[in-house]
Amino acid sequence: MKNYTFLCLIILNVFFSYSQQSKINSGAKKYDSYAYVDVIKTYERVANKGYKSEDLYKKLGNSYYFNSNFEGAVKWYDELFSTNPSPEAEYYYRYAQSLKSTGQMNKADKILSEFNAKYKNDSRAKLYRNNPNYLDKIKANSGRYKIEDAGINSKYSDYGSFVYNNKIYFASARDTGNFSKRKHKWTGEYFTNIYDADIDAQSGQPSKVHKIRSEINKRFHESTIVFTKDGNTVYFTRNNFVDGKKGKDANNVTLVKIYKASLENGKWTNITALPFTSDNYSTGHPALSPDEKTMYFASDMPGSIGQSDIYKISINSDGSFGTPQNLGKEINTEGKETFPYITSENEIYFASDGHPGLGGLDVFVGQIDTDGTISDIENVGADINSPKDDFAYIIDPVSRIGYFSSNKDGGLGSDDIYKFLETKRLKCIQELSGVVTDAASGEILPGTKLTLYDGMQKIKNSGVADAAGKYSFVVECGKNYSVRAEKPDYATKEVSVTIPKTSGKTDLPIALEKSVCKVAVGDDLGKCFGIKRIYFDLDKSNIRTEAALDLEKILDVLSQNPTMKLDIRSHTDSRASHQYNQALSDRRAKATIDWLIQNGVAKNRLTGRGYGETELVNNCSDNVDCTEEQHQMNRRSEFIITGL
Repeated sequence: MKNYTFLCLIILNVFFSYSQQSKINSGAKKYDSYAYVDVIKTYERVANKGYKSEDLYKKLGNSYYFNSNFEGAVKWYDELFSTNPSPEAEYYYRYAQSLKSTGQMNKADKILSEFNAKYKNDSRAKLYRNNPNYLDKIKANSGRYKIEDAGINSKYSDYGSFVYNNKIYFASARDTGNFSKRKHKWTGEYFTNIYDADIDAQSGQPSKVHKIRSEINKRFHESTIVFTKDGNTVYFTRNNFVDGKKGKDANNVTLVKIYKASLENGKWTNITALPFTSDNYSTGHPALSPDEKTMYFASDMPGSIGQSDIYKISINSDGSFGTPQNLGKEINTEGKETFPYITSENEIYFASDGHPGLGGLDVFVGQIDTDGTISDIENVGADINSPKDDFAYIIDPVSRIGYFSSNKDGGLGSDDIYKFLETKRLKCIQELSGVVTDAASGEILPGTKLTLYDGMQKIKNSGVADAAGKYSFVVECGKNYSVRAEKPDYATKEVSVTIPKTSGKTDLPIALEKSVCKVAVGDDLGKCFGIKRIYFDLDKSNIRTEAALDLEKILDVLSQNPTMKLDIRSHTDSRASHQYNQALSDRRAKATIDWLIQNGVAKNRLTGRGYGETELVNNCSDNVDCTEEQHQMNRRSEFIITGL
């Protein structure tokens, strides 16, 4: 009897093992095809019966993680780390992200510390190492928004909004068919299509939601739509199609591509995948720069740093495209960076689970520098971000009204769209502005090229003075900057400035001196160099050091132009007596001429005398109450050209 029982147990055990392995194999096939919901059902039933496997725990944890069920992810990553305390880098980070998402911050930091120690070269480890107090920074960035339900959500997934022409466009899984609704095997939800709703101009509230009835919405996923300003072109994300079927890569993974459509006679036509997309990798979530010359997007194309990176590509005037460029390690990590959005203030908003955050995807903002690099990346704070996935952030830089998507607790569906008003800027912002003029004449200089540098002499922005000679840059409070002004026929000038620590405006006028000065008989040579007066000590006529510096400029011109002749005129203001001023100005004119002669100028090339107060340039004559500045206008030296 014992032997029979033992034999039965062996047979049952063999059958159980075969059955369990069969289920494991079945689950693995579904996992590789992104059938994540089925994986959870298959693998979890097996695991709950006591079957232990590192690979099983990884796939279970990932299945929950990728569907933003972080409680489930923590459960299975716990089992994974109990089985293997040193798995691959990816699992440390996913485990920590999941722990943060469930409020276990201390344990998350412990896992991140281990991650940092074991994978020092991973960019996420470096970010954590360089930002040990990131939670304090996130807290400081919080409390800046008023957030409300956008009024367009359903019990299904709604996400990825875009506002154009008083309409809000977004993706929704609420309805993907009439009698037969198709579910996506990855999430167990209906496939998404593009919907829109009018936005009331007075209240800002959306009206009834409509599904777009056009060729843009097809059988499978469409999402993240963006229009050009003229409304004649639209870009959007859609499942890849090959011969009318879902396109998959070599691993049988369904891919997505960015598509383009043109508006003709009120209908969207010529729907085509963009030329840089592929049947071998995904591209999605397009965003346009304000000048519409650059597209930003997310992709896992070859050369990507992480699971998905943010790229940019130029859009040429003929509608063709350049070559995709990865935005680099300043923004992209080994994790996921996705859903870019660009503002007119050269800011890039994006979602990431690779930068230090609160868990899942968080929204971050960075500065796009003139050379295209990204700097000053910051988490936008806990108003927007949560322990769950927060993404697809857009904002109007003028009204500071915007939208974002999230699966945070309290929503109607798995993903919901929220509307917000940013009540306080993330950074203390100043407007640095001024007028560019000719140093001698005061004439405005439109078309001057202006370049803004930070304290490390890195280019931050550039522009051109407008028709009124004005320029303007957005800068950060409390920082040091310099502005370089360049214009043909003028000497390049760079002016430094320290911005105050409170929001406001800083005025920085820039006066340029001519590098090429065109003169004729009758012109004042002194204006070429901005020489308004030759300085003398009070009541004296001997040449001071400051005066000698300016006279050296005159001397050099005379040396380069041996036929030029000058009449040197000295003027005073009206204070003191007429006789005294006349005598003083005569002595000063003579002292100027003598200095030039002593330094090699022929006497017959120079004439001059003093004019005292006889040629005032304003009404500051005797007994007229004038300011010191007004009197100074009359105390001047002139170098009038009398021969060439």
